[in-house]
Amino acid sequence: MHIASVSVSKFCFLFSLVFCGLLLLLIPALQPPARQVDLPQPRPWVRPAQAGRASTHTSHHTGVPAVSRHVGDTDWATGLSRSSAGQGASIKTEMIRNDIPNSKRGSERGALHGGKGGGLSGSRSRDQLELKDIFIAVKTTRKYHKYRLELLIQTWASRAKEQTYIFSDGEDKELQMRTGANIINTNCSAAHTRQALCCKMSVEYDKFIESQKKWFCHVDDDNYVILPSLLRLLSSYHHSQDVYLGRPSLDHPIEAAERVKSDGSVSVKFWFATGGAGFCISRGLALKMSPWASLGNFISTAEKIRLPDDCTIGYIIEALLEVSLTHTHLFHSHLENLQKLPTDTVLEQVTLSYGGFENRRNVVNIVRGFSMAEDPTRFKTIHCLLYPDTDWCPKLKPRHKN
Repeated sequence: MHIASVSVSKFCFLFSLVFCGLLLLLIPALQPPARQVDLPQPRPWVRPAQAGRASTHTSHHTGVPAVSRHVGDTDWATGLSRSSAGQGASIKTEMIRNDIPNSKRGSERGALHGGKGGGLSGSRSRDQLELKDIFIAVKTTRKYHKYRLELLIQTWASRAKEQTYIFSDGEDKELQMRTGANIINTNCSAAHTRQALCCKMSVEYDKFIESQKKWFCHVDDDNYVILPSLLRLLSSYHHSQDVYLGRPSLDHPIEAAERVKSDGSVSVKFWFATGGAGFCISRGLALKMSPWASLGNFISTAEKIRLPDDCTIGYIIEALLEVSLTHTHLFHSHLENLQKLPTDTVLEQVTLSYGGFENRRNVVNIVRGFSMAEDPTRFKTIHCLLYPDTDWCPKLKPRHKN
């Protein structure tokens, strides 16, 4: 009897093991199919933009944002193969790049060469800008009000009066009343010294911060700003990004003693955009510059490194904030050979310039329009190609149709 009960117990134990095993095998099959979840994909790696190349989408020969333009319909306008007619200060720009997937646009635009700073993916990688969003600072001096400044007020600045702020070293009530220009007396020295230049730049920076505008663009009084091109370029970025756009005057970084973060025993190398060609800084980046640039701190920073205004801007951004300059060939100064600029690309640039007293013939090559005697800088000719409705532009004869 005892042996029989033991056998029954063993049998029950083995049966329970088999039953449990079958149950474990059947449980997964009885469960409903698991819901598939899309896992986040890694962001594609983007090769940093190389020095000397703009990070925006460019045409094959100009290095400017690819856009459709209206071709001038007059014989006079054939000095350029393309012209942009009647584009005023209220122009809105929206760049649509069909050749690049949406997921890649932000990272590509933000790719800077070898440093921090970059694009934001998605809708925040671009701005839909109007001219009212841009603060254009023009640096000048009292002695150039008549020869240089009046030309700017007559041409491109007339299309952006409310956005253009002229920083000088003296009052000019007569010019201000006659033209309506926004002239700011910085009370800085009229001398062309490092201290005087940095004094004016310090005032420019503070006025921009007060303005609440999205972009700070600095130019000199011998620059023509092509406003539609400027809008297209800045619309490739978002003002909250860390963006520093411009053209170096050197083919290598500048080196200076580091006297802000150390005692000057070590040196630091950095790129800077020359003020003679103009440069632009996003508001997001400008706010980060505040400890070294606001309320007179710009002057003290410049004194520590003993460099002029545009170099100090580059030092604060590249050396202190570790944000790289985005190199672009759309900005031009009188230091380069402007005659080499292809004629059919002139209106696609952002800034242009002209040679000084020592090289008056260094101007962009536009053969039609005003004569060299009438327009030695070629700024009037450029302006009439962009805005043929200007009242002082020549009345153009339409082409005869065959």
